[in-house]
This record gives sequence, C-alpha cells and structure tokens, in this order.
Amino acid sequence: MPDHPPSAGAIRAGFGYALHDFRSNGKSGMQNHANGALIAQGDAFLLQKRSGDLAPPKRYLRLGDIAYEAMKERLVRGAFEPGHKLTVRAVADALDVSSTPARDALNRLAAEGALVYSGAKTIMVPYLTLEALQEVTAMRLALEGLASERGAARAPAGLAHSLQEMQAKINKALDSRRYSDVQWMNKEFHFAVYRHCGMPYLMSTIETLWQRIGPSFHDLLPKFAIQKYGMRNHEIVIESLREGDSAGVRAAFEDDIRDGYRRLE
Repeated sequence: MPDHPPSAGAIRAGFGYALHDFRSNGKSGMQNHANGALIAQGDAFLLQKRSGDLAPPKRYLRLGDIAYEAMKERLVRGAFEPGHKLTVRAVADALDVSSTPARDALNRLAAEGALVYSGAKTIMVPYLTLEALQEVTAMRLALEGLASERGAARAPAGLAHSLQEMQAKINKALDSRRYSDVQWMNKEFHFAVYRHCGMPYLMSTIETLWQRIGPSFHDLLPKFAIQKYGMRNHEIVIESLREGDSAGVRAAFEDDIRDGYRRLE
C-alpha cells in the first residue's frame, strides 16, 4: 500500500489523453464565435445566434463530468490498487484541469462508495473486505444476469460479430500483456450486451459495482490475464447470441462473474 499521495504523473499514466480547462474572456463569460457567442452559465453552454434568438440548447459536458468519467475508467481498469491515496491537486494536475472539477469528480466517486475519505485533503481507494466482496458479487450476479438476458433478447443482429471482434482485440492485448486494457475491454464486452436491456437505472447501478470491484484486480490482473480466465465464458456468450439463446448468454456471464470472485476470494 502506498504511504503517500501519488504524483500527478502516476494518476495521468494510462489515460492516453489530457483534459483542458475552458477559460472565458472577461467576467461576462462570453467568447466570440463565428456564428455567435458561447455564453457560459456555470459549466453549461448555450449557443446564441447573432440575431439575438436563442437556438435550441446545445449542452456540453461539464469539466467535472469529464474528470469523473476519466477517474471512473481508471478505477474500472484496476489502475489504482486498494489503499491508493489521491489528492485534489494531484488529480487536477494529472487531468490538466482546475481544482474544482477534480474535487467534484472525487466527491462524486466518494458518494458512490468507489472512494473513501482518509483525511482532510486525501481520498483513498478502499479495501474490499470478504463480506463486501460477497455482497458485490451477489448483486452483480442478480443485476448483470438480468441485464445480460434482457440485453441478449433485444440485441441487434450484428452484435455477435461485434463481440467476436472485441474478443480478438482482448486476445491481442493479452498477448501484449496490456493488462489494464484487458480489464477495460472486458468491461466493454459485458456492457456491449447489457446496454441493450433498456433499463438505464439498472445500468447505472452495475457501473457503480464495476467501480467498486476494479481496484481489487490490480495485483491479480497479470496472473488472471496470462491464464486467460473467462475467455471460454466469452466464447459461450457469442455462441449463445448467435443461437438466440438469451438464457445461455446470462449463464455464461454469471459463470464469468463467479470465476472472478473465486480469484479474489
């Protein structure tokens, strides 16, 4: 467990991109634009035509939302081990944003239980106790089972082919020992089916569970990936989709979750 907050570089590593703060000209928050002006209202923007008539609102992601998504991805990837400490300043520097969106992102993740406060200015990736692991696993089996079966029943015709291509990329990442990428692509494989369930609240809860479980795979990823645990489960998912067997898809995903639990137990 690290005994001091990580550097911005440690947090930045693996993102593959930087986030840039938006700065307005003057106190009014207005910026000249070829077709009008962008009027800042907090972190949301409206496009105003020169005629003075407001066009339909055009929403932009707030920096806090972007920082939140970036940190959430890192948690799911297993990039932070349990006990890893984060500060607002380190996160802000890593993402190239001001302290406000960095703080917003960390506070949101703490409210969701993905992070915990460990001091006045420090937030930590929590350890997952055996009891918590069992609870998260039970919830995943129930919720992801539902999402996968409903998603498979409503999936478009070409999904099995898309999953086959995704699995080929996972295999390449395994061969290249890009374990963090393997973890992220594994999540994308699952969610490619789940998101067709048509239940946004269910999907939001599943996302939160993946944030909770991701860091626990930090040290296990190399062994887990090298031995290619779960690959057969993915093959069964693809086969079941092609056969129109939504129950088979559910069973394969549930086996995948159980396999992961056994490695962490």
